[in-house]
Amino acid sequence: MDIRDMSQDELIKIMEELNEPKFRAKQLYEWLHTHNVADYDKMTNLSKALRGKLNELYPLGNSEVAEIERSQDGTRKYLMELDDGMSVETVGMPIAFDENKKDVKRLTVCFSTQVGCPMECTFCATGQQGLVRDLSASEMVDQIIMVQDDFGERVGNVVAMGQGEPFLNYENLLLALRRMNTDPGLGIGARKITVSTCGLIDGIKRFAEEPEQFRLAVSLHSARQKVRDTLMPRCVNQPLDDLQEALIYYNLKSGRRVTLEYMLISGINDTVSDLDALVAFCDGIKCHINLIPLNRVEGSAYQPSSRSTTKAWISRLNAEMIPVSLRNSRGFDINGACGQLRSRVEK
Repeated sequence: MDIRDMSQDELIKIMEELNEPKFRAKQLYEWLHTHNVADYDKMTNLSKALRGKLNELYPLGNSEVAEIERSQDGTRKYLMELDDGMSVETVGMPIAFDENKKDVKRLTVCFSTQVGCPMECTFCATGQQGLVRDLSASEMVDQIIMVQDDFGERVGNVVAMGQGEPFLNYENLLLALRRMNTDPGLGIGARKITVSTCGLIDGIKRFAEEPEQFRLAVSLHSARQKVRDTLMPRCVNQPLDDLQEALIYYNLKSGRRVTLEYMLISGINDTVSDLDALVAFCDGIKCHINLIPLNRVEGSAYQPSSRSTTKAWISRLNAEMIPVSLRNSRGFDINGACGQLRSRVEK
């Protein structure tokens, strides 16, 4: 287990085993979680001997930024190389600026939970790669710290919408979310933390039981079973009827609404029948629809829906009193928008 994922009580036990006073645990915890230091040699109030023991017994991973790409809209995409040579992409999005549009006022990070993804969604670049491995909680938190340090601004919002299916890495995910929420060096409000899932029913029900006010988003993309099975082949065992029931349970148990993400694809999931099915699916669910313009992925024949179609969908959903918004995808010019992230290392 990574020492950064241990509680202060667990650090006290380590100090006892090393014949060190208990207060060293508090000092170590502050270096790891208030100052976000990932190098024992920089922990200057710990003795050199203790630093050496910790480095030997609990080495700290050295995730590194291998590449940064900058979009015209201010978005930055990071290629983070992990200890084992694997890599993930992370996106930092300055959502608001000051009146001179120079200093960031609100910073959002889209972070990854797995190297690659096993879900095989046909519109997603990550899904075309398959799963390599899960990320540890610290590897997730490192992404937030990396973006925060690069922008020199505190991260205010995080979304688990990068590479991977978060609920297939549930334990590490929750540990990471709680660190993002409670670590003094991050302190991101629970309601500013969102997890996006392909709609794994068991994960949704489990997430509803968590005490924190974390938010949930579900990648729906079609409310017609055959269409959804085509777009999201690994979700064929997550029937829409059961998903609808799980979301209603989530509403009741958590008291929170859910965001339904819907990527509009021309001629595939944007017909009148698709819209009728979506309206029916939302019946009984406290939700918000987030329509997403398709972001083109290399090798895919899919095309984005027309502006007139998108406008018609928004009009109909408004008429049905279903809250709806159109996502302003960020970082498209650097392949950093929804569905465009990949694992790669270029040297």
